[in-house]
Amino acid sequence: MAGSGIDCLLVCTEPEVRYFTGFHTPFWQSPTRSWFVVVPPAGKPIAVIPAIGEDTMSGTWVDSILTWPAPQPGDDGISLLAAALGDVVGPGGTVGLPMGHETHLRMPLSDYAVLRGRLGGVDFVDATQIVRSLRMVKSEAEIAKVAHICAIVSDSFVALPDFVHVGMSEREAFRAFKVDLLQRGADDVPYLVGATGPGFTDVIKQPSDRLIEHGDLLMFDTGSIFDGYSSDFDRYFAFGEVGPDAAKAYRTVWEATEAGLRTMHPGATTSDVWAAMAEVLAAGGSLGNSVGRLGHGLGMQVTEWPSNTADDNTEIVEGMVLTLEPGLTWEPGKLMLHEENVVVRSEGPQLLSRRAPPDLPVID
Repeated sequence: MAGSGIDCLLVCTEPEVRYFTGFHTPFWQSPTRSWFVVVPPAGKPIAVIPAIGEDTMSGTWVDSILTWPAPQPGDDGISLLAAALGDVVGPGGTVGLPMGHETHLRMPLSDYAVLRGRLGGVDFVDATQIVRSLRMVKSEAEIAKVAHICAIVSDSFVALPDFVHVGMSEREAFRAFKVDLLQRGADDVPYLVGATGPGFTDVIKQPSDRLIEHGDLLMFDTGSIFDGYSSDFDRYFAFGEVGPDAAKAYRTVWEATEAGLRTMHPGATTSDVWAAMAEVLAAGGSLGNSVGRLGHGLGMQVTEWPSNTADDNTEIVEGMVLTLEPGLTWEPGKLMLHEENVVVRSEGPQLLSRRAPPDLPVID
């Protein structure tokens, strides 16, 4: 903050509020109330939150908690927030607020205009890089939580052939997988997408009543949660038999992941990792990749900074938790993805997800 000329940081989205305070609740699913945290240049954060959250926030390390009986659309905490910011930055000060890619303002735009008007000469500047640089590199405590949920999901994928079979509907298969994840110790399964069929391009859809048939493929991709931290990897299965084209596509994305793992070490960039995987995909006969990137950061959110793209060029450093996610279209209308979760160590990547088998698994 000092190096950027910022007198305090203002955050108002769930992951940033949780990162700086430890405040963790699913109540964020309600869009009615705004929540604010002021991070001063020294000392603990200041929470400016609806009164309904005071008890939960009191259980964190935060001592200064300012509340109002929200919702009050006429002044929904803006007076309290303006006063708190004014006390920290003073006249003519600078407030840092994340404004860049992968950020958003979780307050009414009209309230933001009122806030700026009340603070007069205070300048609001982009603080995305500060939050980004902090959250991209994980502590050992954070890494342990991601590792734990990845182990749970890995075990469930290994067991999946025991509870998913031909004749089930997609809804039944999704439900069985989610129940197994919860029984193994996941706190929640907020992100579960997938598809079944001889091939598919929609890999972010919810289940239908379609029945699984002999010869189908199945893909599940889950961001399951333990203590506020997420996994994010998928697995493919075939029912009864595997066609040669599907088998080749699966092996190609598996080999692309191997190339990414060999490249992912401190000092390389996300674009280096992308290029290594893209080369394997092209050699394997890929008809393209509409996903837009070949992996990303992982932590409190199922996707975080950075992105494995041709032009991201983020330097990879020790402590980053990342996904490798090569994908290719192997026939028109048929997409194959592969994903693993890793933490970057000084000697290179350490797998957090259990490595997928090199050949497409078949459920008899």
